[in-house]
Amino acid sequence: MNRNYLLCVVLFSLMLLHCQDSLGNTNISRAAITLQHIFQFYHAKKDNLFTETYPIDTSQKVPCFVSDKIVYKRQKVSFLWPYSGVFSGCVSLYKVTKDLKYKHLLERTLLPGLSKYWNSQREPACYQSYPEFNGPSDRFYDDNEWVAISFMDLYASTKDTTYLNRAIQLQRFIYSGWSDKLGGGLFWCEQKHLSKNTCSNAPAVVLCMKIYKATSQKKYLDLAKATYKWTKNTLCDPSDYVYWDNESLNGHIAKNKYTYNSGQMIEAGVLLYKATGEKQYLEDAQRTARGVFNYFVKSRKIKNREILFYNDSPWFNVILFRGLKALFEVDHNATYIKIMAKDAEYAWKYDRDTNGLFSKNWTGKEQDKYKWLLDNACMVELYAELSDIDR
Repeated sequence: MNRNYLLCVVLFSLMLLHCQDSLGNTNISRAAITLQHIFQFYHAKKDNLFTETYPIDTSQKVPCFVSDKIVYKRQKVSFLWPYSGVFSGCVSLYKVTKDLKYKHLLERTLLPGLSKYWNSQREPACYQSYPEFNGPSDRFYDDNEWVAISFMDLYASTKDTTYLNRAIQLQRFIYSGWSDKLGGGLFWCEQKHLSKNTCSNAPAVVLCMKIYKATSQKKYLDLAKATYKWTKNTLCDPSDYVYWDNESLNGHIAKNKYTYNSGQMIEAGVLLYKATGEKQYLEDAQRTARGVFNYFVKSRKIKNREILFYNDSPWFNVILFRGLKALFEVDHNATYIKIMAKDAEYAWKYDRDTNGLFSKNWTGKEQDKYKWLLDNACMVELYAELSDIDR
């Protein structure tokens, strides 16, 4: 049996014993149990990575570049995006517990797995969307932002400059996607300069602010301000301060709204406010939080009672929670995070299947044939971050 897999089994057994013995934090226990289920059902032992879904959907294909042509191959493991969700979840667990078992899991299993997505043949180096053993694949600016933010959070918990340096390296790749077309802003995908998205610009602000906090180098603050300004001026709906999805190169605004886009702009505003003291950033964050509440929160009658849900996919909502939590830590308005906490409580009790896996809808009314890795990985982060508030 794979040595890394055996190590994971032993580590998780110890983690769960620790959580159960302490009796101190239900949400930490839930995060640990969910992480255990991810390794139990998604772990691709041969490659020491994860599958995209459980059970495996054999119809899924992955594109790769062969002689400047796109060829589709059978998907054996997950894309970088869901993998990054497992990474960020474990980083959150280590952050809130300081339990070295999580640090060892990161160092011995998750970071070596992440390295299989690393692509240095194309400059600037970064993580590509699928492991290199399959050949070259698309490189997304937002994928690398989520990973870089997790590296910064891991650096904040460990003070290991290896993680800071990797985040800075990724930041250089990300800003290679900046252009003056449309007045500024970052593209979404290196291979497809077709649109500039909130999901590639808002987390870039968060990343720059985290690097600025760690280094005090003003260039990161300046980049954060410029990116924030472009995103707000271009993609914020002035009627409710909720963010649209993207602007294409022909100037068309795609007015789809997703919780994570606004969530990252909320967090960006809070970080800029904390660094500069300029109240406009805080007021922006508060207006967007109110707008998100009014736009996304829906009341559903379930089990003869009305329950408020953030009406979007699990990972999108967890990224929203990052912003809501950051805002709560500044203005102490618990209204928005209480709803998310109740949603997470309800999902734990009623949305999980017999394997303990979550679906794409926390209400428990819909069950998916194939459970997506990211829908489950994000719950590790959510429960871990909720435990930090519970204390």
